[in-house]
Parts: sequence; structure tokens; C-alpha cells
Amino acid sequence: MREIRAEDITRVVRDLCIKANTELPESHLAALRRALGAEESPHGREVLGRLLENAEVAQERCVAFCQDTGYAVFFVEIGSEVRIAGGDLGEAIDEGVRRGYSEGYLRKSIVRSPVDRQNTGDNTPAIVYYEPVPGDVLKLTMLVKGAGCDNMSALRMLTPAEGVEGMKRFVVETVERAGPNASPPVTVGVGMGGPFEKAAMLAKKALTRDSGKPSTDPKIAALERELLDLLNATGIGPAGYGGTQTALAVHIESFPTHIAAFPVAVNLDCHSHRTARAEL
Repeated sequence: MREIRAEDITRVVRDLCIKANTELPESHLAALRRALGAEESPHGREVLGRLLENAEVAQERCVAFCQDTGYAVFFVEIGSEVRIAGGDLGEAIDEGVRRGYSEGYLRKSIVRSPVDRQNTGDNTPAIVYYEPVPGDVLKLTMLVKGAGCDNMSALRMLTPAEGVEGMKRFVVETVERAGPNASPPVTVGVGMGGPFEKAAMLAKKALTRDSGKPSTDPKIAALERELLDLLNATGIGPAGYGGTQTALAVHIESFPTHIAAFPVAVNLDCHSHRTARAEL
């Protein structure tokens, strides 16, 4: 049994909060550069150029890439041979968020509830999804999720008869409905399968994949490529100004489902696609 101290988890989470908000992943920067090279619209190229410039300044000065520093979302893989010492895992993550958002001068955006709009003051509670895995590792993946793009996300309980074609129509409709409100170019997470809530979680988890990294399932990877082409044919373009680069990547995660079901969730992430990872 491997022992990991809660204070070490808090320290790592603190650092992840600051890193994710100030240093865009290299895979996302590479996707922005590819989009800049492919974009046909002068306005679109201007937007993409400014985004890359903003990313450089944010990293150099250690300031937030976007003022909406959003939900602190964590996907936690915890090994069966791991024991947390000196505290609770969830409390250690929340304390790390408190420190990271305070010490990193990041905006606190979380209110107590939809009907009690008082700010919690420290961006907690974090949104945490736990996955038990074999071994003695603890892996933390953070996704900073702003409200503008999250508000434009959607879930639909399709029927098996609607199938893959219905799924593709729904994804395209969701991005078209979002238009400029999701701050394109977007990264699109799609979750398929499971019951209602599993599809939504899968769509969010899909966003943590390196930008443009295809699914390991060849059929799913082909769907990702097809959907990316369909989305970039909408003409929405960067910031909604029109153009050929509406989406940078489509990532699909799939899970077994009921014989009578075809749940599909679409979770959009804006041009501020912010993720970071750590392993203890």
C-alpha cells in the first residue's frame, strides 16, 4: 500500500490551477497555429493571431489567459493500492483550489447554488470525478471550464433508430445554435452511451484529451474527422466572424448503453481550452 499525503495533493492541485489558467497546452497551441495557417477569412486570421499572442503574454507574465477562470473540474484516477494520509482526498483538492485561485489571482466564479447567488469566495467546491484504477498511482487531470461555452452545451436522448446520423445532426445543430456565444474556435467533446448522466460526464472528459488526438477506436476516430469537417463547413469561424475554422478538434468518448437508448451529450470548450495534468 502506497501512502500519499493530503498536503502533497493540495500543493499539486494549487499548481495545476495556476498552470492551467496561464499556460495553454502545447497541443492546443499547435491546433491554433494549424487553424491560422488554414483559415481563409482575414477576420478569422486576425482573431487566431491575437489568441496566440495572448497565450504568449499569459505564460510570460503568469496571468490568466481568460478572465473567466470558471469551474475547477478534476478527473482523478486513484489506484487501489493508494491510501491518503493526513486528510481527505476531496478536502485536499478543495484546499488546493482555494490556494491556487487566491495565490494565482484568479477570478472566483462559483456561487452557493443557482438560487443562492452568494459567491463562495474561493472557487470551491471543485467538480471532481473519481475513477478507481489498479496500482499505486494518483493521476489528476484539471479542466478549467468557463460558463460561456458550458452554457451552450446540450444533451439529447436519441433513439437507436436515429442512430449515428441523428448524433451527427445533433452535434452540428448544437454548434450552430451556439454560434459566437461559445467563443469559437471550439473544441467539441461528445459523450455517447451509458445512462443520461454518463453521457454528459463522458463529453466533459473527452475535452481533456490532447487537442486533435484521435480516438483509439478506428470507427470513432473516423466519426471525429467527419464531424470536424461538418463543423468547419458551417462558416461560423473564429469569434463568429465567419471563416473555415469553427472547431479545432472533435473528441468522442463512448460507453455501453441500454438496448433502447442512444444518449448523446455535447460539451463545448471555447478558444480558451485549458487543461493540465499531474501524477503523484
